[in-house]
Amino acid sequence: MKIPRITSEWKVLFKPEKNGNYVNDHCIVKGSDGRWHLYGITSFEGKPQFERYFVHGTGESLECQFTEVGRSIDRGTLAWAPCVIEKDDNYYMFFGPSPTQLAVSFDMYEWFGTNVSLKDEPLMGAHRDHFILKIADDEYLMYVVGIHKKRGAVSCFSSSDLLNWQFEKFVLTSGENAPLKPAWGAFESPFVVKKDGLYYLFITYTDCSRDTYNDTFVFCSDDPMNFGEYNGECGDAKPITVLRAHAPEVIEDNGQLYITTCGWNSRPTPNQGAVSIARLEWE
Repeated sequence: MKIPRITSEWKVLFKPEKNGNYVNDHCIVKGSDGRWHLYGITSFEGKPQFERYFVHGTGESLECQFTEVGRSIDRGTLAWAPCVIEKDDNYYMFFGPSPTQLAVSFDMYEWFGTNVSLKDEPLMGAHRDHFILKIADDEYLMYVVGIHKKRGAVSCFSSSDLLNWQFEKFVLTSGENAPLKPAWGAFESPFVVKKDGLYYLFITYTDCSRDTYNDTFVFCSDDPMNFGEYNGECGDAKPITVLRAHAPEVIEDNGQLYITTCGWNSRPTPNQGAVSIARLEWE
């Protein structure tokens, strides 16, 4: 097992001005045009009920600040926490809140809504913050923040085509002794990295207070469907480290790993209102 460490200063990667004044949960993916594309929650009000589209930014390099393109998924309803994955020259964008939404694009600029099926989904099992992990050709796992036994949890679904998903299990749950118990569940923005046969789950653990807003736990397991039950110091699930980041993405480019952070203007961030980026190393 290795420990991820942030090894550089945070610098601004993207900050919107025309379509919002901050970025919260986001995703970054490299397109067939050779450019990096960022999609993220935004608004001018800084409140969840006003987050109804994603801001789109692009850049040639993760070392340079992105430029603002415009809005994506502007449909007049809530749009939270996008996750984009490429398959067969198309790009699939999953987002919430519940029910799970899916849009598909061939160029990353125009997005077309399509149906997605979640079979045997538990009630409140998948209400926001989707992340897709490709584990083999035509084998995918989807991690989604949910509620289990009135506490926060992360559920896992499997698919071979990105359209039809089968619920597998809750892979991370909160126990009775978990320190945070907000009604929506304290887990946010799961991101899973496979490294050397192990799976590292990065997940923000917060009640949205200023004290916990930038707490991202990292759990490690040899099973991508089992990270245990978190009970603070008492449970079987214990984070291997805590990183100071909110809703981070972990991105690789030319052998270098990067990590991002983001958030509301009303919460502490390295660069107010911006998606910030730093280098990440494994020790």
